[in-house]
Amino acid sequence: MIKISFPDGAVREFAPGITAMEIAKSISEGLARRILAASVNGEVWDLSRPIYQDAQLKLLAWDDKDGKSTFWHSSAHLMAEAIESMFPGVKFWVGPPVDNGFYYDIDLGDKHITEEDLRQLEVKMAELARQNNPFIRKEVPKVEAVSYFFEKGDEYKLDLLKNLEDGAITFYTQGGFTDLCRGPHIPHTGFIKAIKLTNIAGAYWKGDEKNKMLTRVYGVTFPSQKELDEYLQMLEEARKRDHRKLGKELGIFTFDDDVGPGLPLWLPNGGIVIEELEKLAKDTEEEAGYHRVVTPHIAKESMYLTSGHLPYYQDSMYPPMELEGVKYYLKAMNCPHHHKIFAAEPKSYKDLPFRLAEYGTCYRYEQSGELFGLMRVRCLHMNDAHIYCTREQFADEFRAVNDMYLKYFKIFGIDKYVMRLSLHDPAKLGQKYINEPELWLETEAMVRSVLIESGIPFVEVPDEGAFYGPKIDVQIWSAIGREFTLATNQVDFAQGRRFKLEFTNQENKAETPLIIHRAPLGTHERFIGFLLEHYAGKFPTWLAPKQVKVLPISDKFMDYANEVKKQLKAAGVRVEVDDRNEKIGKKIRDTELQRVPYMLVVGEKEMNEGKVAVRRQGKGDAGVVAVTDFVAQITKEIADRSSGE
Repeated sequence: MIKISFPDGAVREFAPGITAMEIAKSISEGLARRILAASVNGEVWDLSRPIYQDAQLKLLAWDDKDGKSTFWHSSAHLMAEAIESMFPGVKFWVGPPVDNGFYYDIDLGDKHITEEDLRQLEVKMAELARQNNPFIRKEVPKVEAVSYFFEKGDEYKLDLLKNLEDGAITFYTQGGFTDLCRGPHIPHTGFIKAIKLTNIAGAYWKGDEKNKMLTRVYGVTFPSQKELDEYLQMLEEARKRDHRKLGKELGIFTFDDDVGPGLPLWLPNGGIVIEELEKLAKDTEEEAGYHRVVTPHIAKESMYLTSGHLPYYQDSMYPPMELEGVKYYLKAMNCPHHHKIFAAEPKSYKDLPFRLAEYGTCYRYEQSGELFGLMRVRCLHMNDAHIYCTREQFADEFRAVNDMYLKYFKIFGIDKYVMRLSLHDPAKLGQKYINEPELWLETEAMVRSVLIESGIPFVEVPDEGAFYGPKIDVQIWSAIGREFTLATNQVDFAQGRRFKLEFTNQENKAETPLIIHRAPLGTHERFIGFLLEHYAGKFPTWLAPKQVKVLPISDKFMDYANEVKKQLKAAGVRVEVDDRNEKIGKKIRDTELQRVPYMLVVGEKEMNEGKVAVRRQGKGDAGVVAVTDFVAQITKEIADRSSGE
């Protein structure tokens, strides 16, 4: 008998050769109807694959990331079957699952897929799905696999086979379609109930522009039509909230070819948003005992060799410039500069924890194909800080950083978040990670302990740590459910020694501090991109570039409108008067489109009584109040950084 351990800690015995599907049926028929794949000792398997040894088993449904990925991988095969039926002779490269669906790269020869073809392919896929064809796994000798694809004249699969070892090659067949694939797959096509092919694009074979351009067909599938409808509705809302579209409409940022790709220019409205975010960070960090510093945008090569960044990150750094025989690099990270500031003056244990903060400008050479609006850029303004502390202080300092995240989440209305605890891979010590196995285990345990004690939701992810220690990546979700990576909180047990950082401890001996790298607001670029989509451009009043627009009903009331503006401006409110010769209805509509939080309509009655008719963005009439009362209300809302709801 073999022992199967379940996620809840239960252990049951089964005969060797049992499948995950049979185990699921032994638990309940309902469970067996829902599961898509199984995680066996951390590896995702087909449900029909026999298990011969003791194993940790997790049954994967649609709600599991690996279950969803398996579902979409199988959907790519279903799409390929439909494509082959409509375009005989088509050749296939790769068809992986992605974050939101799947794609397949194909060679159609001299043929082309049109939007109308996509609709016909959806119909064909639905027809094939209803046949409930099982996904059948077959281990194939390499010579047989080569012969199969040679007869089909498929040079793409033959190329894949060149790098595969004999004895590790598998085919999967469903219905009339067979593909070279390592799997895993869902039990049968009948699980796929709703289908949408979303896009056609070009993709160079192997991503090399010297190679042939293939056709990439994207799609997404769901276990029910309701879930597909909800997804398509979310996509439509996401299009409306696209930060690139809103950024242009609201005058937040722009790009210019003469400046260069990935290098955003912040327009006046964007400058105001940046200023308010920096003010928030500075207020928060001052209260938390941080020292603010400023560092240069370039540094000598020797500093990045000392830090160890150059060997690990050189591909993401701009090429060096050479002056007087010395190489200089554009700053790609702030930490080495901060370490030099720490070392500039002697420190004792009484100076620790020593916290340095900077909205530092960094430059990273992202590949052209990876640039995306504000989300992937080459110039970043980072809410960076480094905390130098003793081991005894570490837990409190790390917890305080996480508390700062939670404070920001509340301010920005971020309700869904999770911390990803990124760990090292012991097999890559000395290559991807600093070769300090004991320190890795110690610091990972320290971080894990703080997260558990704080009750913060987190997941552990192997092989994604920083090269100098474990880290937390903060995943947040916008108001419409889109996931973003916001920021990071990292532990560093290596840089202190590399830079010979020391403090005098209570025994009057030199000791190396632990270092925490943190950036709760990430970069201006990514965070403002997130906020544009999160708020749909309707920033809360404290953050809005224009907070109030005064709308006189006619020119007769212009003087009074300017008097209202004067009072608001004196109170520190960002305010404008709409002095255009337009009807009040158009002024209101235009101001709504500009997403200004408050409109103050003024006419004869308001002028005579010293009042304003208040309208709230997206909510309409909010009543008539005295100007002094409105000033008191809005200044409190701004000072509190509240949503104004």
